[in-house]
Amino acid sequence: MDSDFQIDIGEVQRAIDAGEITALYFPLLRKTLLMDTRTTAVDGPMITVVPMASSPEERFRELVRMRPRLPKPDSINIVPWPKYVASLVRLQVWDHIVRRYIEIGSPEVVKKCEDCLQELHSFEQEELRRAITGERYETLWDAAGTYREKSADIEEDDEEAV
Repeated sequence: MDSDFQIDIGEVQRAIDAGEITALYFPLLRKTLLMDTRTTAVDGPMITVVPMASSPEERFRELVRMRPRLPKPDSINIVPWPKYVASLVRLQVWDHIVRRYIEIGSPEVVKKCEDCLQELHSFEQEELRRAITGERYETLWDAAGTYREKSADIEEDDEEAV
């Protein structure tokens, strides 16, 4: 998975630095690391793992619902991450995220950053387990290595139902 996609790390880091809100989403996990650096006297910065939104508009509405005391954001930087979670650390993107939160937040928010990384690792491990066991996945090849066409399986099921 990691070697097939090229990512401009500098561009990802600029998006994290420039935006008040960045949604780093993991398409294969269907999860998003939502980072909101806006603060008020009551609300500190936020970093959390949320389900992937179906559209930027949905992400915007969800963010407004999650942080009702803050003004509506002007924009959200949306960054896909089609690589393994560990590559965030290996490519120093994670350090960049944590440093951004150290600059604006308390020690609690840095702990929350680490909790989010662990949560993403857990989701990834669970998704890999599902892929290996076939849970929520359909195989194209049977155990003997023979390719199975989906339409052939449907016809066999239809015959059994009669």
